[in-house]
Amino acid sequence: MGDENARVATIESLDALGRGVAHLEGKVVFIEGALTGEQVEFETVQRKPSFDRGRVTRVIRASVARVSPRCPHFGVCGGCALQHIDLGTQVAAKQRVLEDALAHVGKVQPESVFAPIVGLAWGYRHRARLSARWVEKKGGALVGFHERGSSYVAVMNSCEVLPAHVSSLILPLRALIDTLSIAERLPQVEVAVGQAATVLVFRVLVPPTAPDETKLRAFADAHGVQVWLQSTGPESARLFHPIEAPALDYRIEDFGIDIGFLPTDFTQVNHAVNGVLVRRAIGLLAPRAGERVLDLFCGLGNFTLPIARCGALVHGVEGNAGLIRRAMANAERNGLAAQYSVANLFDAGEIP
Repeated sequence: MGDENARVATIESLDALGRGVAHLEGKVVFIEGALTGEQVEFETVQRKPSFDRGRVTRVIRASVARVSPRCPHFGVCGGCALQHIDLGTQVAAKQRVLEDALAHVGKVQPESVFAPIVGLAWGYRHRARLSARWVEKKGGALVGFHERGSSYVAVMNSCEVLPAHVSSLILPLRALIDTLSIAERLPQVEVAVGQAATVLVFRVLVPPTAPDETKLRAFADAHGVQVWLQSTGPESARLFHPIEAPALDYRIEDFGIDIGFLPTDFTQVNHAVNGVLVRRAIGLLAPRAGERVLDLFCGLGNFTLPIARCGALVHGVEGNAGLIRRAMANAERNGLAAQYSVANLFDAGEIP
């Protein structure tokens, strides 16, 4: 028998966070772990005047889309929300959330909707920001994503959405941080994976000691990664070891373009899907020689340079001066002509 305080609901849809949506007693209820069409028993975890939040305690009638999560940490770790749903249904649910946002927020209706771009379900995430905490009650350092709905760091020893060679570093990272004198002053490890390099950026609130530095160098050498140190904001990140190391980059294969980036720069987390996205966008735009194209929020040149490859006269605009410098370097690296400007794109008067 279920808990006498538990309630039963039939799920009508999924929201943007992957929670089941139901209506009970005149209120909307958002239920973690429930799928569209399911009948579930749930416990209430939060009550508000206009909505409640709940968590599934028992599935009475399961959806055919329900699958067993691949990751043993799913449900505790907040890094993923949809592993209990098959991939096709996940994509359909996300598309429906986008269409709802266009209709209800943007007040627009698309004339047609293209098939969604789908990539690998596992090992695809080439960027991640992992939290680090030294927790005496847990026996030492924890490295990973936050627990779902919490500021605590999840206890985890692997991650299915990270590339396998990065996932395998979680336990060694925990062991390394345990030995550092600055363990309690090291809140984050940012991961960036390129074609020929994997970078770990250690956020350090105080400088590492000489013994700490020795351990960091040994870790980098043993695991074939670069260690960077970041003392303040993202712009303070600097290569620590090895000093002679390949730069980070990714390739847009269809256009023969290599994009260099720094480990704290914004890039798409899924390189394969990004390549398909660029191909589709350029195919729809169909830029031709002599045409003028304005690429707003151009970043490192992810779309600017493929447009330039097609012969169009392209002008990239971005608010981050560092990204513009690297976009210009990427244009030169690929032998392409493109104009770039720095401007606050939230102020229409600044657009060149």
